[in-house]
Amino acid sequence: MSATNPNKSKVFILFPDGVGLRNFAFTHFKEIGEQQGFDITYWNNTIFPLEEELGYPELKIKSTKIHPKTAVLSHARKRVELALSRKRTNDAVYPTYRFPLRWNSLKNILKSAFVTFHEIFRASPQGWQKLMDQMNAAERSTVRYQELKAQLEVHQPDIVFCTTQRATQAIAPLLAAQDLGIKTACWIYSWDNLPKGMSTVETDYYFVWSELMKAQLLEYYPKTKAAQVFVTGTPQFEPHYDASLLLSRKQFCEAHGLDTNTKYICFSGDDQTTSPLDQYYLEDTAIAVRQLRKEGRDVAIIYRKVPIDFSGRYGAVLEQYKDVITPIDPLWKPMGEQWNQVMPTKEDFALLVNTCYHSELVVNICSSMVFDFVIHDKPTIYPNYEQPQLQKGTRDIGQNYNYVHFRSMPDYDQSVTWAMRKEEIYGGIKGLLDGELNPVPVTKEWYAVVNKPESPEKASERIWEGIHQIMN
Repeated sequence: MSATNPNKSKVFILFPDGVGLRNFAFTHFKEIGEQQGFDITYWNNTIFPLEEELGYPELKIKSTKIHPKTAVLSHARKRVELALSRKRTNDAVYPTYRFPLRWNSLKNILKSAFVTFHEIFRASPQGWQKLMDQMNAAERSTVRYQELKAQLEVHQPDIVFCTTQRATQAIAPLLAAQDLGIKTACWIYSWDNLPKGMSTVETDYYFVWSELMKAQLLEYYPKTKAAQVFVTGTPQFEPHYDASLLLSRKQFCEAHGLDTNTKYICFSGDDQTTSPLDQYYLEDTAIAVRQLRKEGRDVAIIYRKVPIDFSGRYGAVLEQYKDVITPIDPLWKPMGEQWNQVMPTKEDFALLVNTCYHSELVVNICSSMVFDFVIHDKPTIYPNYEQPQLQKGTRDIGQNYNYVHFRSMPDYDQSVTWAMRKEEIYGGIKGLLDGELNPVPVTKEWYAVVNKPESPEKASERIWEGIHQIMN
């Protein structure tokens, strides 16, 4: 780690896992912070080598071993939070956020019984607090906590900024900082996280995308005060405003074996939890595109898979419809054997930007990709129908659209183009290409609800301004 300037505020950017890389390593976040006079070190709990890959000063967290009790305590905490939300609102959506329990071994039976007991008999603010206290006590008892505390004592940062509230790996580093009197702040990672009970850490300050998220944070975590929350927008979308990333049509098409004259529909794949039958929605899109081609339209599909899907479930569809589908895989790198050791790259940001820019529209199951595309004035089709392959125990995608974050739509029917039946994918593509359908103006209103509407490209600047306020 390089020498530091003693007159600058020293900021540790904590990566408990790889999800923060896209927001805080691959944007201009670090450069903006340095321009504002901060001394920045990445406190790196991931396998991604920040110094080697990007030349960023990093302090490696060597031990990633959390306390054996932490995972089950966090699961119980989540269930209690969701039960509290159900009681408070009388809204049946909250039980649908629960992860399934396992009862297939003695160890899992004991864990599941513990979670269920707390969900039924300890679903109170006091019960929630007791679980948080137990989780924190467990993490404080680990050798890892002592190692993290020792690192902080040596380097003495003024603030630790955590890049996600979701990771149990973040608990010990933040506790170590708080126990040493170091200020802590946390980024709320995703637009859907707060209603889902996905906050495993408590910090002195919080940074959120929007006024809506601020209101949710204060609702779901009533211990939090409004003065602790900064509304900044998200760096996630900043690259879309960087014109230097754009390739010409010719460059983009030559790089990926595409035809410059063809109009491309992007099918953005989803993870197996959200859309377990996603491959069949890709097939339905391919059938619609084949029909349009029969009618003389020069259209085809770019398929961008979700980066962490290695199931092979799309293989048969990609082979059968290779006349109309060109896969362009995300530029993520496997850096270990596990799925969560597949890491994003800076180059993938440029690929995503150009995929959005050079496509006519996107077909996707309920992800925030709708916002990536609308920044480029491109519409979204959301399929919302059951597949005939749906079996008992397989998750129906329809429940996704009932989630709280979709209630942020200014007009549910008009914010996207809905395909409520398989045949409506064809009608949606045709109507959007012909200009008969145009949800983009309403989608932009929706984007302004979930993100800070003023200068969305300046989220990183506002985060640093917030950190400056905290330090002063």
